[in-house]
Amino acid sequence: MEELLKFAPRPTGAGEMFQLMRDGAPRTRTALVQVTGHSRSTVAARLDSLVATGLIAPAGEATSTGGRPPSTYAFNPDARVILGVDLGATHARLAVTDLASTVLAELDAPLAIADGPDRVLDWVAENGEKLVASAGRPLADLAGVGVGLPGPVDHANGRPVNPPIMPGWDGVDVPHALEGRLGAQVLVDNDVNIMALGEHRISYPAERDLLFVKVATGIGAGIIMDGALRRGAQGAAGDLGHVAVPHATDIPCRCGNTGCLEAVAGGHALAAALRTLGTQVGTSADVVALVRAGDVPATQAVRQAGRDIGAVLAASVSLLNPARIVIGGVLAEAGEHLIAGIRETVYQRSLPLATQHLRIMTATTGARAGVLGAGVMVIDQLLSAASVDALVERTLQEDA
Repeated sequence: MEELLKFAPRPTGAGEMFQLMRDGAPRTRTALVQVTGHSRSTVAARLDSLVATGLIAPAGEATSTGGRPPSTYAFNPDARVILGVDLGATHARLAVTDLASTVLAELDAPLAIADGPDRVLDWVAENGEKLVASAGRPLADLAGVGVGLPGPVDHANGRPVNPPIMPGWDGVDVPHALEGRLGAQVLVDNDVNIMALGEHRISYPAERDLLFVKVATGIGAGIIMDGALRRGAQGAAGDLGHVAVPHATDIPCRCGNTGCLEAVAGGHALAAALRTLGTQVGTSADVVALVRAGDVPATQAVRQAGRDIGAVLAASVSLLNPARIVIGGVLAEAGEHLIAGIRETVYQRSLPLATQHLRIMTATTGARAGVLGAGVMVIDQLLSAASVDALVERTLQEDA
């Protein structure tokens, strides 16, 4: 982020005008004059500077009302590419997108976060570079990298903070490690936050108040309120997995406490409980496979996990009054069993006013939520008015 802002730009007005054009609709100079209220010469100068950056490109001619048809201009999402990285406890997903979040290439592979930052970040850098090439773009076109980590993150500096399932990661300068390899700015956040960003922006951009709940090895929530992601004072907002469940006070959690929701309803906990019944199961994905195969104990366990999650979410519904709760993560792939358990408890325990229009559903972006959200996080920073002004200034200096 510091790299992006070190060119402290004076406002040129080009960045502000660019925000009007991010919707991709072609516009003429005359239309921009009418919308902005600026003179034709001012609009022309700002448009020319945006075209020079590549963010805006000619988009053909508008219908003529007499005389020569006027030229139109539109946002050019192919100007640069973004790398989104979603790291879970046992998997990694990477995607290269354009500036409109269209996926150009992607990779999904097993990768243990417990292997440590050196091995994991080397893998990300190596495969990220290959993925950009497979999308048919040179590494110089990579404008930024967004990374989601399965633990608390100080978003201001991109460093993990005492992550319980990430041994060796505490305080690691993730942006520095990747920027040197990939040559682009790096932004880092908690994995559930980026999933919430991805689901919100891609599927429900008009929704103002939304909770995204990831149910996998761990459990967490991303909070969208008033249309924006809310991280809390230290970035710990949404840590549902370590809220106490009253009936489980004797169950130890990896965080050091007992009775945490994650220790009761997380994928690791469900797999352990099924093993005590003699079922051969190791991961959250194995639990989902059993449910899909009709295994009764696994189905009952997932349904009860939904009820336990619903009990915690009922308090969140009363506190935050979201319009929509979206359930993602590996265990959400178990079909309606998890969702049914959640709905059962939330609607039973929350006040009718809070649930009158509440919708609880499975994520529509599926496994892509994280990488799409990681890309959105970078795109929003990169295409902000201040950043576009900085890019315009640098482009003018380079052309001088």
